[in-house]
Amino acid sequence: MTTTRAEKVRDAAYRMRHHILDMGEVQGQGYVGQALGVADLLAVTYADQLRFRADDPHWPDRDRFLLSTGHYAIALYAALAEAGTVPVSELETYGSDGSRLPMSGMASYTPGMEISGGSLGHGLTVAVGMALGLRLKGRHQRVFNFLSDGELDEGSTWEAAMGAAHHQLGLLTAMVDMNALQADGPTKGVLGIEPAEEKWEAAGWFTQRVDGNDIDALLAAFDAAAERARPVGQPSVILCDTRIGRGVPLLETREKAHFMRIDEDEWQLCRDQLTEGHEGAR
Repeated sequence: MTTTRAEKVRDAAYRMRHHILDMGEVQGQGYVGQALGVADLLAVTYADQLRFRADDPHWPDRDRFLLSTGHYAIALYAALAEAGTVPVSELETYGSDGSRLPMSGMASYTPGMEISGGSLGHGLTVAVGMALGLRLKGRHQRVFNFLSDGELDEGSTWEAAMGAAHHQLGLLTAMVDMNALQADGPTKGVLGIEPAEEKWEAAGWFTQRVDGNDIDALLAAFDAAAERARPVGQPSVILCDTRIGRGVPLLETREKAHFMRIDEDEWQLCRDQLTEGHEGAR
C-alpha cells in the first residue's frame, strides 16, 4: 500500500501528539494545549517542507526554523524527535534539571533550536535579519518563523513585517498560530487583531489563511508559498486557525487552557482518545 503525502504528515502529527502527552506527563502540566493544536502545522513543516539533516543541526545549507514562542518548545521537541534530531528516549527528561529540553526553548541547549524564544515579538525581527544576512552572503536557504496571534499585539512584529516587505525577503515564510487565546484571556479581549489578513497584505506580504488542523489545506498553503519563494520577492505568511488541545476531546473543552494542569489519572485517557480519533479517521 502506498502512503500518500497527506497520510505521511498525518501519521507524523499523531506521533508528535503522543510525544507531547508523554512530555507533559513528566511535569503534570504545561503548554500542552497549544502544542497539540499546532502538531499538524509542525508536522507539515518538518515532514514535508523543511530542508535539514537530522544528524547535523548546523548543516550550512539547512532551511532555518525559528520558534518565536519559546513556551511552545514542547511542540518543537516533539517535531525534532519525529525528525530524528532528538532521540525519542530523551523526551522523558523534558523540563528536568540538566536536560537539553527546558520548558522554554533555549538554542544553547537543544540541537535544532535556532533561537532562544520567549520574549514575545522578537522572533520575526530575528527572522528578517537572518533572511537578509543569508541573502547578503549569497545563500538561498528559506527561513521559517513560527509566531503566535498574541505576538500580533507587539509593535516590533509589525516593524519586522514592514522591513521584510521593504527588503523583498522572498525566502521568508511566517506562520501564525491563530488559536485565539493568550495568557490573559481570549485574544480578541486582550487586543483585537482582526482583520489579520488585511493587515499582513497591507504590510506587503503574500497572505493565506487556513484551518491549521486541516493537513490538506496546510499542504496547499505551504506549496503556494514555496512556489513563490525566491531570493528577491514577496515574503509569505500563513495564518493558521488552530484548536487548543486538538486530537484530545478531554482537553479541547478545558476552560483554563493556556497553561494546563492535567490530573495524574487523565494522561492515559488523553492517549486513548488520541488513538481512537486517529484510527477512526484512517
